[in-house]
Amino acid sequence: MIAPLRTIPPLSAPQASAQPRAQLRLRSLSWALQAAVVAGLVTFVPVVLPALRAEPGLQAFTPALAAGLELALRAGGCGFFYGLLAFHLQRVDPGDGHLQAGLVGAVCAIRSLASPLALQGGLPTVMMEILRTWPPLWLPVIASALWLQGAQRCLPSLRP
Repeated sequence: MIAPLRTIPPLSAPQASAQPRAQLRLRSLSWALQAAVVAGLVTFVPVVLPALRAEPGLQAFTPALAAGLELALRAGGCGFFYGLLAFHLQRVDPGDGHLQAGLVGAVCAIRSLASPLALQGGLPTVMMEILRTWPPLWLPVIASALWLQGAQRCLPSLRP
């Protein structure tokens, strides 16, 4: 006996599942871009604003602008990385605050790996160097984390 022909399922089923994946991708990128912009601004404004106030001329402002842009790009990259990871962590386990705090700490640690640290002198000198060097590096990532937490609470549509 000849077996009946099987019908091929319509192509609309995979396209329907692709739509939520595309939305998740867009939300993930929006989280990453928001975190990058906040981290970049938190780094850029304190570097450039005092230089702008001190001398309104372009000659004195250009070095501060270049330094601010470099720092903002580095901080923005860490913020982008944090935003991507935070979105997917929120998607996997939204109620685990310890993992979210650990993620902030991990990205801050990655960010501070490139910081120059003078280990000359006694322990008080090293501790003061750490207090002077690391908080400005951590502040952009912490600001990004606070921004994303606030945005989630105010706009539930941003949640994964």
